[in-house]
Amino acid sequence: MLTGVKVGGGRISRLEGMLISVVIPTLDEAENLGATLQQLQDSAVPLDIVVVDGGSRDATVQIARQTEGVRVELCEQPGRARQLNLGARCAEGDMLLFLHADTLVPTESLEVLAQITTGQPEVQGGSFARFFDSPLRWLRWTCLLARWRSQVWGIYLGDQGIWVRRQLFTDLGGYDESLPYAEDLDFSLRMRGKGVLKTITPAVLTSARRFDRRGGVRQTWLDMRLVLKFLQKRTQY
Repeated sequence: MLTGVKVGGGRISRLEGMLISVVIPTLDEAENLGATLQQLQDSAVPLDIVVVDGGSRDATVQIARQTEGVRVELCEQPGRARQLNLGARCAEGDMLLFLHADTLVPTESLEVLAQITTGQPEVQGGSFARFFDSPLRWLRWTCLLARWRSQVWGIYLGDQGIWVRRQLFTDLGGYDESLPYAEDLDFSLRMRGKGVLKTITPAVLTSARRFDRRGGVRQTWLDMRLVLKFLQKRTQY
């Protein structure tokens, strides 16, 4: 059955079950959201875009609402995991892509994801390779290491963009809303062993603002400490 889905400036017909839903959690992301939404709209891939806001005090919600083809949901209880789950419930597609508001996805990468969605049913989820918008060699090295981690271990973080088929997302119970952080790491670990996982290239481009504030090495070390602390508590992995 063909249904119409509003994308960008018009409506694009698609076969039932072939739509990709992009869920973007936001909190005071006015500086970055517009570019991310524009990049998605420039793609020829039919997308269902859902922005889930957690109480922004800047123009984030206004920017999202003024962008044609984007739906906005307001999360009464802020929290990234809650926002992601709410977006998944409101999404229309059978493939869910969870994307940060400061991450740009190349058109070629979306086309690869579309091909997986329609033609590779054995692939259940994965992420994109990732680079930061920074000239620091240290960050480039960490991105290469992250690509290896993703391809070998199936461990993904949210700034890579995590994508998963809706049925598997439902079977896993979505994101764990009890977690104050690392909900992305937790979900990717639970996704392992549930089917084929892939890391898509070309890489997405993610803002390096966290590293700009604290320095590349220091922020990387803080991130690693949080990951190790999380893994020590979650012994089921």
